[in-house]
Amino acid sequence: MAPWSRKGEQEATGSRDAAVGVGAERSGRAWDKRDARLQGSCRRGQGWPRMVTPRALGVLLLRLLLPLASGKVIEQPRNVCLGLPKMNTYDHFGLNDTAKCFTECGQQGSKPCKLETLQRYWLNYEIHLVEERVTDTVNMSFLKSFVKDISTNISEDLHFSLTPFQIPTQMTDDGHEHPDRVRLPRTLFKSLQGSRSMVRLAITVLNVGPGNLFKGPQLSLEDGSRVLDNRVVGLSLGHTCVTGLADPLEITFSHQQQPPNVTLSCVFWDANKGSTGDWSSKGCSTELRAKETVCRCDHLTFFALLLRPVLDNVTVQALKYISQAGCGASMFFLAFTIALYAALRFYWQRLKSEDAPKIHVALSISLFLLNLVFFINVGVGRRASEAACRAHGAVFHYFLLCTFTWMGLEAFHLHLLIIRVFNTYFGHYFLKLSLVGWGLPALIVFGTGIAKSYGLYAIRDKENTTTLELCWFNEETALYVTVHGYFLVTFLFSAVVLGLVAWKIFTLSNATVGKMQGLTWKGVLTVLGLSSLLGMTWGLVIFTPLGLSTTYVFALFNSLQGVFIFCWFVILYFPRQSTTSSTSGTARADQAHSVSHE
Repeated sequence: MAPWSRKGEQEATGSRDAAVGVGAERSGRAWDKRDARLQGSCRRGQGWPRMVTPRALGVLLLRLLLPLASGKVIEQPRNVCLGLPKMNTYDHFGLNDTAKCFTECGQQGSKPCKLETLQRYWLNYEIHLVEERVTDTVNMSFLKSFVKDISTNISEDLHFSLTPFQIPTQMTDDGHEHPDRVRLPRTLFKSLQGSRSMVRLAITVLNVGPGNLFKGPQLSLEDGSRVLDNRVVGLSLGHTCVTGLADPLEITFSHQQQPPNVTLSCVFWDANKGSTGDWSSKGCSTELRAKETVCRCDHLTFFALLLRPVLDNVTVQALKYISQAGCGASMFFLAFTIALYAALRFYWQRLKSEDAPKIHVALSISLFLLNLVFFINVGVGRRASEAACRAHGAVFHYFLLCTFTWMGLEAFHLHLLIIRVFNTYFGHYFLKLSLVGWGLPALIVFGTGIAKSYGLYAIRDKENTTTLELCWFNEETALYVTVHGYFLVTFLFSAVVLGLVAWKIFTLSNATVGKMQGLTWKGVLTVLGLSSLLGMTWGLVIFTPLGLSTTYVFALFNSLQGVFIFCWFVILYFPRQSTTSSTSGTARADQAHSVSHE
């Protein structure tokens, strides 16, 4: 009877603990003492009866209800990316499970990650490889490692290949045929001769993915900075600290030839820098070549090659003043364009029915408000609170998207007028365009705001000094999708339409006998005028990687878009539409499309 009772008591106690969970631990301390007395009585041979007594059942129910009464909940399984796994577990499952954080820690809507703990997990992994002596190679999709015993009495430098997607291997020569490689000087090992005859070396190539791990504050502002190929190279002798090498080690990273406004710098991961660690270049030098960069460092740790845009403070301030001057001029002429349209509507009844000038004015309004918000945004920066900065970023984003959208609608309207001349009637035409022009950007901004993608954005120079701060995006994916991608779609559509219109204009000019030269010049002016409406000046951003001069050209011409729109509007509709309509294909098309769609 007693052995059965003791076993039944243990099973009952275990089932109660499993049902209650960790959340009931503290609230049930008083009952634990009673259970201990019960267990003691079992050991004395008294045991529990075969049937559960009402009193024991009451104890069980109380232990189940106490956590609910105290407001505590049963603890759920812990998230690895919160830094709560067994951080010294380096089996196959533990590595794969923790490696998921390379992507998850950068996704929208994901829980905050314990970056410091996760980064230390991978820093300690090389020490684990050296000290535990569990394997000589590791071959995983995100991790390639090679471990080898090295004599401290070697007479030559050691060379290893770092070929992507392959396990590092030792080479017999300097291995220049391998674009990615590492050279370890023999003096590194000779300096350890007094303490041991052999040392164990671990070389690791780790793909840190697109998330926030091993990015640090220098790369967290999403200004185009990144780790080359998201690849980090680790070199370790375990607990043996190696610093101050007279003959530095060399790591060669291969890459494509970079534009002149991008700088490459060799860095190592300093776990003691900042709250979570950061990249540092102390003790490292960078030798830039056409399609490779050689990093020389005087210590062993994790290394990487950073790519960052170069905009020194003088350049940033010059571009800022150019943009402000151009935007100021654009605002003045855009305001005059809007006022001129309002005045002309009283004199020319025809303007009330035509859709083309309404679209021009809608574009002028959105561009005017964009320039106004730009002026305010440049002056706000870090002085605004977090909520205010998000609001500024959202408003700036909205009017930017409105500008892109109305430029796309200009192209759509031009397509109907010039390319598709027949069967172009739409009921409430301008109202529908307005719903797209003002409504679609609002939906995009609302979704972006829900994802909390707005925040403080900083432009930094190669010394990591902040040169300009704006309330803009703090999340890279949202920026690329809702700004870069959106602009690319509207710009390509507008460029195709402009190309077709230009082809029609110049085809008509070549078909005109005796007036070819005059119409050709008029055609050129027409194409230039339409370019301002369709936002072709924004396309100059494509050439900014070619050098600093193209960046100045983009800042100048793009900020003057409002001036160009004003000039085009005046040519078309002032002083007399009938006298100017013959000077451009668009004006002729406007006349042909004079019936109101409203």
